[in-house]
Amino acid sequence: IIEKDFVTRLLEKFVMNVTALNNFLECPLKFYYNNLIRIPSAKNEYTEFGSAVHHALWRLFVKLETAGGFPSKEEFIEDFKWYMYRHRESFIQQVFERRMEYGETILGEYYEARIKGMHKKAKVEETIEAVIFDDILLKGKLDKIEFYDKNIITVDYKTGSYDNALKKLKQPNEKLPLGGDYWRQAVFYKILLDNSVKYKTYNAQSIVFDFIEPADKSNEYKKAEVVVSNDDIEIVKQQIKLSWEKIQNHEFYTGCGNPDCNYCNFVKLN
Repeated sequence: IIEKDFVTRLLEKFVMNVTALNNFLECPLKFYYNNLIRIPSAKNEYTEFGSAVHHALWRLFVKLETAGGFPSKEEFIEDFKWYMYRHRESFIQQVFERRMEYGETILGEYYEARIKGMHKKAKVEETIEAVIFDDILLKGKLDKIEFYDKNIITVDYKTGSYDNALKKLKQPNEKLPLGGDYWRQAVFYKILLDNSVKYKTYNAQSIVFDFIEPADKSNEYKKAEVVVSNDDIEIVKQQIKLSWEKIQNHEFYTGCGNPDCNYCNFVKLN
């Protein structure tokens, strides 16, 4: 009874974002622990490395706005290193040194590959809150929105392997009935922008995933563009509505049943 009252109070303030949606569809227990009661979790090298990269990319556009031009490659890398040193407690020494060296290499190469063609009319780290979609509250934080008159393109930066990400970009199919997480993220962002007060007068053309690490096979810096169709919106709309209804009904105590799921195994053992 105590837990039910506690969870009910949490749900009164709950707003759906794409991470919560993806977690619920993957495993309701994962959503319960990560997005609802928010158990503390240790920072790890992968998330901190990704955060350092995002910090450097954010600083690129902050300096563009204040100085009228993009900073040098050296400044770009220094912003990455500054964040890494500020959060070095998340790494053991050998891993920290390896990640620092790797980050300097890939960001230097990324800068050279991208900087000349980087669109300057953009807004970074844009938070969109309290969007009402079919009586459901949605929110999201977008890495970057590029403006082309009345058209906009959303850019989401990804660290990690481009080759491994290809599955996450797929639409629903027999093997992947719910679709990939990145595909769903693209559709969610389109829904978010189309229904927000601030951006609904713009045409949200597409979502581009910009991979900061070079592809394994080609060693090139890749982008993947997702153009969202009306059918895509309808599919994700149903995923949002069904997940929302189940969450409001407290249907998150049964896990996915995957033998490799940390959350299901935690509940079994405890």
